[in-house]
Amino acid sequence: MRVLKITAEGLTTSFRFPHFMQGVHPTYQMPPPATIYGHICSALGEWVPPGGIRFAYHFTYQGVFEDVEHIHVLTAATGRMPQTKLPKVLEGNVNPFKRAILFRPRLVLYLNRPEWEAAFRRPRYAVVLGRSQDLFTYTRVETVELAQREQAYFEHTIAPYSLARHTGRGIALLMPRYLDYAHNRTPQFARYILLQKRVYSKDFIKYAQTRLHFYVDSAAPDDRGVSLGLFFHTFTGDEEEGFGEFGEFGESG
Repeated sequence: MRVLKITAEGLTTSFRFPHFMQGVHPTYQMPPPATIYGHICSALGEWVPPGGIRFAYHFTYQGVFEDVEHIHVLTAATGRMPQTKLPKVLEGNVNPFKRAILFRPRLVLYLNRPEWEAAFRRPRYAVVLGRSQDLFTYTRVETVELAQREQAYFEHTIAPYSLARHTGRGIALLMPRYLDYAHNRTPQFARYILLQKRVYSKDFIKYAQTRLHFYVDSAAPDDRGVSLGLFFHTFTGDEEEGFGEFGEFGESG
């Protein structure tokens, strides 16, 4: 499969859990798919239909630290300033909270849209990943050919939730998959398996009459004679629609 491979690096980023509102804002260890979709649209300069887009990524960072941020909640006080219709003052509270931040993040993004190479070489808007102040730089943009292999290793990525049937490794996560901007940013969520430490496909549980096949990036460093495997995901449709075909994460007898 011919894909677009983008390498992006930054100084900091944070992917807030959407259900934490006050006191503390932890971060996902991987960018949610909804963040990847927004990143793609920022580079293209428009909201592109999410259907048919498939992506995989390898995401690392050097450390995690906490910073203190503030939310200023303002309300108009009662009364008016003399001879004006303006509120007398604005009253409010300063609400401090701790935010977890990833230090020196690096994203290698794979897209099944090689025709977008020119857009990522000259992105329409500022390149960010996470918060608006988390600026990134594209250090490499290229089109590559992915090979198919029966053996691979996986690390620093998210896998389909169906991988839980084949291994006990990883952590189950509920992540925002897509924000529907046509319907007031209505969020859609999906389950994934977080893989930080290296996992080998040879250790997967295989059922009778089953063979697993994977796309691999042969340009990544080999380990034990196998290449880095990639799980491709989608933004809409069935959560598992990207994994039932040969070569992505499929089973064939």
